[in-house]
Amino acid sequence: MGATIKISIVITNPDSLNHLWDYRNKHIDAISKLNYILVHQLMSYLNASKEIIIQKTWGYKNQTTGLYSGMAGDLQTGVANLGGTPLFFTTDRIDIIDYIAATTPTYMKFIFKAPPLTYVTNVFTLPFAASVWHYCFVMVAVVVIFVYLVVLWEWKEVKFRKTISGKRGDTLRPNIFDVIMMEIGAITQQGSDVEPQSIAGRIIFIFTLTTLMFLYTSYSANIVALLQSTTDSIKTLDDLLHSRIKLGVEDIVYAHYYFENAVDPTRRAIYEQKVAPKGQKPSFMKAEEGIRRVQEGFFAFHIELNTGYKIISDVFQEGEKCGLKEIEYVNLIEPWLATEKKSPYKEVMKIGEYVVDNLIIVVKQLLERDHGYSEIALNMKNTLGITGS
Repeated sequence: MGATIKISIVITNPDSLNHLWDYRNKHIDAISKLNYILVHQLMSYLNASKEIIIQKTWGYKNQTTGLYSGMAGDLQTGVANLGGTPLFFTTDRIDIIDYIAATTPTYMKFIFKAPPLTYVTNVFTLPFAASVWHYCFVMVAVVVIFVYLVVLWEWKEVKFRKTISGKRGDTLRPNIFDVIMMEIGAITQQGSDVEPQSIAGRIIFIFTLTTLMFLYTSYSANIVALLQSTTDSIKTLDDLLHSRIKLGVEDIVYAHYYFENAVDPTRRAIYEQKVAPKGQKPSFMKAEEGIRRVQEGFFAFHIELNTGYKIISDVFQEGEKCGLKEIEYVNLIEPWLATEKKSPYKEVMKIGEYVVDNLIIVVKQLLERDHGYSEIALNMKNTLGITGS
């Protein structure tokens, strides 16, 4: 082997050191494990040996000394030649390291179950449009007026007065309040113990009962569907901030950094009001606990998506996965591998990483074309440590 390349990698869980090659617990330190294999192949391509340095953090600037902690600090001071775990672009890091390649797309977002529609609005007014409600009120008012006029005419008409005089219990009197009570009985599908006696009055009464029956049926069907619906009104960070949904964040180094140092007013308000309010314990927690609370509902958890969805696939029922929503908080481009500033290995590592990445793509295509049985593909697969077909 040729030169020895010192490689600094980030391991947040000590147990990950035991599973860098066996693909166990792939959701824990997923980026570090994947890139450890890629860097191993890069060293083979360069005919170089490697010396691994373990760090617990990607590295952030000490405002007093100007020095960085973690992996970025190793690259800044020359302790390491290559950062074996990708890290995000930040303006301050550009001055101390050189980025060479994007290897592992990764995204961090809030994951939450869409709350039921009843959580954000009064569903009892939603079955009908506003215009339909207006027409209903107008119709009821018109019916009340017409029924009152018909009943008033019945009591003044000699022919009907003789008929009405022998009926006291089931005769509707020309009283506006009695007419209104009859309409309320029809609206609530309870009927009425009094009714008009003339044909005109009974036609109006039957029309009222039939119309309100169809309206009642339509309303009931719509309200059942709405009670089972979820809302899509929470789409932005501002919506999340002003909702009653509680927030939590995965307890990992970079999450602390990006939340605690947020500058954007909305992001800053989310941290100060919902993640770490004054006088309360900050809502940083383990991934498993955060996903469990997402499952319970009315809780949004910020997590790296590969990790989050691995846990979700283990604990969620299939029906629960359908209502999951995402909102991005950390607005950064995907992380890149980096070298120390002005490293003599920079260009050769950049080319080597490009070759390794393209070689992996070729192997994947061979495996798919030959259904995994090509001798060449299998040999290359085993050499590169690729799993799956």
